[in-house]
Amino acid sequence: MHRRTIFAVAAIMVALMLICGCTGTTTDPTPVEKQQLRIATTTSLYDTKLLDHLTPIFEEEYNAEVLIVSAGTGKAIEYGQRGDVDVLMVHDRAREDAFLADGYGINRRVFAYNYFVIVGPESDPAGVKGMTPEQAFTTIREKGMAGDSGVVFVSRGDNSGTHSKEKAIWKGAGFNYSTDVQGSGDWYQEAGTGMGATLEMANEKEAYTLSDIGTYLAYKGDLDLVTLVDEGDILLNIYCAMQINPEKYPDINTTVAKDWVNFMISDEVQGEIASFGVDQYGQPLFYPAQDDWEKIGVPQAEVKDPIA
Repeated sequence: MHRRTIFAVAAIMVALMLICGCTGTTTDPTPVEKQQLRIATTTSLYDTKLLDHLTPIFEEEYNAEVLIVSAGTGKAIEYGQRGDVDVLMVHDRAREDAFLADGYGINRRVFAYNYFVIVGPESDPAGVKGMTPEQAFTTIREKGMAGDSGVVFVSRGDNSGTHSKEKAIWKGAGFNYSTDVQGSGDWYQEAGTGMGATLEMANEKEAYTLSDIGTYLAYKGDLDLVTLVDEGDILLNIYCAMQINPEKYPDINTTVAKDWVNFMISDEVQGEIASFGVDQYGQPLFYPAQDDWEKIGVPQAEVKDPIA
């Protein structure tokens, strides 16, 4: 499928007329075509409005039009594999590594991180508050399968980065996801939707779910769910941007894609990320990666070195 069928958006032409006041003559109209950038992104970057905040800055600085398709990481990767976009922005290191190794992407840069949290009803019917993530999942499963009243877990169930993290926690707790968790009873329900919609579903069912902290804070005002587990190394959540490989897809807009990735790791945008959400939520929804590469365990070049 050609990427035009994904976006169906025509390039915008801007005509500028320069008028010379001293002679009364005018120059010919000079059309300036905006660069068009197509991005496939994970839902958390979209649902938190971070991209809504950053996109106008980029569009003005680079005379660009940014077109965004928001999906779970799995679907976003599919867009990249088909060459339907110029840039991929996701948060699943293992699948990113495979994407790069298979030649679909180049020049990955890490621009932000935050943490996953386990949220649920304030009554906490499974009693998981303060546990490790692995202990919490084990307890929810045990009590859910035993039929304890009100113990339900809602999964993204959509092959997203969050869904991958959930599977990693189940594995860390000693369970085989496909045989021990998925389909094991009414206690475990799959939403098959983005993070915001999953939180709303969990809220309606008074259930537990795993969420990135950014999307949870953005939706918190409309939810009765509270944070129950927010500590544990496995909860680290790292976001990257990368170009789609022009050697595989020659019609990719390589120049503006490179500009976007460099923009995301620039001092300007790292400052914007550090302050984004603080006024409204009392804390940032994401942390800038620029000076925390050791803390989050990625190479320094991935957070600091602009693409040449």
